[in-house]
Amino acid sequence: MGRNQRILATILIMSASLLVTNPVSGLAQGRDKGVSATATVTLSSDMQLAIRSFYSARGERSVKALPPGIRKRLARGKPLPPGIAKTRVPDGLESLIRVPAGYQIVEVGLDVLLVEVATDIIHDVLMDVVT
Repeated sequence: MGRNQRILATILIMSASLLVTNPVSGLAQGRDKGVSATATVTLSSDMQLAIRSFYSARGERSVKALPPGIRKRLARGKPLPPGIAKTRVPDGLESLIRVPAGYQIVEVGLDVLLVEVATDIIHDVLMDVVT
């Protein structure tokens, strides 16, 4: 079994454990007058590890980092900056990571984001993942 096959097998095993648990839900409490708690969706540590492992196994690609001023604007709870070039993650990764309906994982420069489809609000950011 080659190195890439071992890495892929490890990722598949990790993703199988993700299917058993519910890794994408947490609870954030509102602090304003009478605001009730709302659900927040984030990537679990297992999902983050699977994403990082997937990209490290892919090898080198020539991807440019975003300019520092734009990259600073990629934060949880903020919308994607207008006109930013986002791309879908590779099919192999989409099949490993199950995100809730209404969310997607996208590449933006060197980073991987969990974004709400309807609003383009960023729910989680993994920096320096895409190589």
